[in-house]
Amino acid sequence: MREQSGRKECFFMPKYKATAYIRLSYTDDHSSESDSVSNQRKLIENFVERNPDIEVVSEKIDDGYSGIIFDRPAFKEMMQDVTDGNINCVIVKDLSRLGREYIETGRYLRRVFPAYGVRFIAITDSIDTAHDSSDDLTVSVKNIMNEAYCRDISIKTRTSLDVKRRNGDFVGAFPVYGYMKAEDNKNLLVPDPYAARVVCDIFRMRLEGASASKIASELNRLGILSPLAYKKNNGLPYAKKGYADKADCKWSATTIIRILQDETYTGTLVQGKQGTPHYKIKQMEQRPASEWVRVPDAHEALIARQDFDLVQRIKGLDTRTSPNEDTVYLFSGILICGCCGSRMTRKTNRANGKEYHYYYCPTGKKKGCAHPVMLKESSLIDCVRDSLKAYIGNIASLEALLTGIDQSSINQALAKEYSDHITDNERRLEQVLEFKARLYESLVGGMLTKEEYASYKAKYTKQAEDIRESIRVLKEKLTEVLENRSERNRWISQFTQFSTLETLDRRALIHMVQSIRVRGKKELDITFTHEDEYKKALQLLALAAQQKDYEQRKVG
Repeated sequence: MREQSGRKECFFMPKYKATAYIRLSYTDDHSSESDSVSNQRKLIENFVERNPDIEVVSEKIDDGYSGIIFDRPAFKEMMQDVTDGNINCVIVKDLSRLGREYIETGRYLRRVFPAYGVRFIAITDSIDTAHDSSDDLTVSVKNIMNEAYCRDISIKTRTSLDVKRRNGDFVGAFPVYGYMKAEDNKNLLVPDPYAARVVCDIFRMRLEGASASKIASELNRLGILSPLAYKKNNGLPYAKKGYADKADCKWSATTIIRILQDETYTGTLVQGKQGTPHYKIKQMEQRPASEWVRVPDAHEALIARQDFDLVQRIKGLDTRTSPNEDTVYLFSGILICGCCGSRMTRKTNRANGKEYHYYYCPTGKKKGCAHPVMLKESSLIDCVRDSLKAYIGNIASLEALLTGIDQSSINQALAKEYSDHITDNERRLEQVLEFKARLYESLVGGMLTKEEYASYKAKYTKQAEDIRESIRVLKEKLTEVLENRSERNRWISQFTQFSTLETLDRRALIHMVQSIRVRGKKELDITFTHEDEYKKALQLLALAAQQKDYEQRKVG
């Protein structure tokens, strides 16, 4: 109000219809009380009381949203009010409440808000686009500082989580089916008694030859709750993308396959499968398996490592079933034609009311197999069963011999042997690297052409890589010997558990047989599982005999 020409004339400041925008991120929630929703609201209310030209017509709150992204529900509602002309002023506590990403925040301040005639106010930063105080330099500096803060928080959070993962701490929100978080330690997984039994049954049925669909059907028939239904029924938290269909919460083949492929059940904690490529990008991406963090023995195992590995091997086999059956054929994926290498196919003939089962090479003479073989399943079963019983007997004898040897003296001999090999390889590596280093001098001195230089360099580089790999393997073996690992002969139980074998079934076959090559009707080449371990055990016995002979000669 002012006086002009002897009379009073009133001028009213224009009213601004404003939105009070409040944002609180997860990190803010744990950092400062001054950033709380109530404190932001109170600060804005006090500011408006001192500025009668502003009227707050709405309040928008984004609670739990990062300032690095602008895809926030309340923020989008506010911008809709801006475009609809319902508001012409936005008030925030400080610039970081609007956003912490430099480029996008600057775009709203310099382009979007001015285009719609919107006044922007950041109270504690003294930014008000209606006045000259909000100069570009101040806004730019604060924007850069806000983004740097966000980047710093992201790096610290990622680093902290990575350290926990590598220490074997569970950092996920939802444990896999079969486990729960320990009551006194949220970073430790412990078996869930009910679900753990179901997981064990799933692996057992798979090893017995049941297909994933068969297992799912059996669990549904028995009325066993699916992972999602179990968590819902017990009031447990669960991921939005659960194992089962949300509509009926039934077991499915997909659910079974996911469980069978999860290494967590062996006691190995596998984390870091997903992540964001950059702190500005919130969309999760699948990481390659080489980047996953694996920590063995992080928690109690539900499934033995040998059984888990067997289930993974089964995936690569030809596990065909007949149209009316849910159980895999006994020799599916294992039986191979010794002539052409094709997997043999099961065939059923019917005569005089009886069924006769055969295995034959599907390639045949017409397609290139010179000597295709067909043999009865019954004869094959008898032959394989007898071979397995004989092999199990050999393994049992081997176990008895291994028990009787002096393991400590053998370990000393093995350790010396590996150490000597490592020393020899390190000496060879040093020589190769020296030869490689002299190549350039030979090139400069004119003793080698460029082509010869490149050829020798590639040759020595390859030799060095091979030697380094040999050293790595030898050091692993040396460490294994020095640690005297008790699981070294655990593979033996994979055979001795079937010592009373009378009826050949899928479980026994998968445990003990890698493949069977059919050379003729009575000629089979059986490749057993753990053949490398078997050979090592024989070498160990030979070494023990040498050691014993040496000790006797030494005494004599």
